[in-house]
Amino acid sequence: MVNLRLSETAEKMGGKILQGPHSLSFHRFNIDSRLTEPGELFFALVAERNGHDFVPAAVKKGASGAVVSHKITIPDKNIALIQVNDTLDALHKLAAQVLSEHHVKVIGITGSIGKTTTKEFTWRLLSQNLNVLKSEGNFNNQLGVPLSLLKLTDEHEVAVLEMAMSAPGEIRTLTQIAPPDIAVITNIKPVHLQFFNSIEEIALAKKEILEGAKNDGIAVLNGDESLVKKIAEDWSGKKILFGLSAECEVQARNIQKIGWEGMAFELKYGNGKEKISLPFFYESHLYNFLAAAAAAKALSVPLEDILPQILTLKLMPNRGTLVRLEKNIRLIDDSYNSNPAALEAALKALTPLPSKRKIAILGDMLELGEKEVEYHIQAGRYVAEWGWDILVTVGILSRHMAEGALSSGMRADQIFSFKNSEEAAGEILPLLEEGDIILVKGSRKIETEKIVERLKKERQ
Repeated sequence: MVNLRLSETAEKMGGKILQGPHSLSFHRFNIDSRLTEPGELFFALVAERNGHDFVPAAVKKGASGAVVSHKITIPDKNIALIQVNDTLDALHKLAAQVLSEHHVKVIGITGSIGKTTTKEFTWRLLSQNLNVLKSEGNFNNQLGVPLSLLKLTDEHEVAVLEMAMSAPGEIRTLTQIAPPDIAVITNIKPVHLQFFNSIEEIALAKKEILEGAKNDGIAVLNGDESLVKKIAEDWSGKKILFGLSAECEVQARNIQKIGWEGMAFELKYGNGKEKISLPFFYESHLYNFLAAAAAAKALSVPLEDILPQILTLKLMPNRGTLVRLEKNIRLIDDSYNSNPAALEAALKALTPLPSKRKIAILGDMLELGEKEVEYHIQAGRYVAEWGWDILVTVGILSRHMAEGALSSGMRADQIFSFKNSEEAAGEILPLLEEGDIILVKGSRKIETEKIVERLKKERQ
């Protein structure tokens, strides 16, 4: 862990010490008073809620100090206060300074879908050879990335960081904190269209990871997506392409779907090749794996060193994981999030799997802008055209999925609509029969994980 004396901490972030003993040091850093642990330095961020209001609560839970931009009084002079102009900027400066003092390679991962899974896979593949820091969970924004970097130790050799965005300039900010040695772009899809006029604008925002990479950096790119390759045309550094096409240096060939066992294929890894099996159903998870393998290739990790790690790969909860329920019912828990590309991929991947019936429980897809109704109608068409037996919609927008399914031949008695996940969770149990497949997927705010938890509680 980082261990910084009070004076060092203030200097690195350009702050002024208002109070606190000079012998004080910090090795933990936090922005949420509810999660404060003894000895932490608390950053009073100013956003929808003013973090300065929570400094007393953080101190009560054991924080040894706080970084503030507003005047605040803490009677206990053993509690450090560091004053800065902007607490978020101070957090960024501190993380950037800490990173600059550690000899680690930074792998930055961005893309419209699959960032977290790619990050987890990359960490797994590298951990045989290297001491790797990874951003926890979905710590992928201007708060999560610096907090992850403040967990660096002298033993770390690589930092694998997820870099997300919902608006232009956000990835640029992250690369200013942590310029990537290896910049990974998983894909570019119609996500966050509420904040962009076109998918081309999304592509330009993703390009910021290349613009912010180190001069001698390596670009790891999805070689099967034209938009990804287009934004990298002027990249003068080394490129490693991953995908299914022949031009990819890291490539999956001769792919075979093996039912509930997942998929098998031949992995081309530079000049090497090996037969691989993965216990996943989605093609997107295959691309996540190829991106992670390409990142390992960029670090010159030999193929034989990643092979044992492939056996340890697993999905994070709520991201397409298989849950076995009673009476041979299989639940695909993909409740973490949803967008048109990811939903299409999930429906397509699960359609061929053996089952008695297929039930799609689908929540609203959010942040899609002016085409949100069109995207939901199209999703409903896919459900009907690919032969799903029951459609359950959750939320206001997803009712347009019902409209699309009806227009493509699904009967009205095959469709059930609910206002929210709580209502759906209480009503869908009687619909289930032995041997069913159930897909549960929806955007975060729809909370479709509540449906998953109810199914597991009642039927596992």
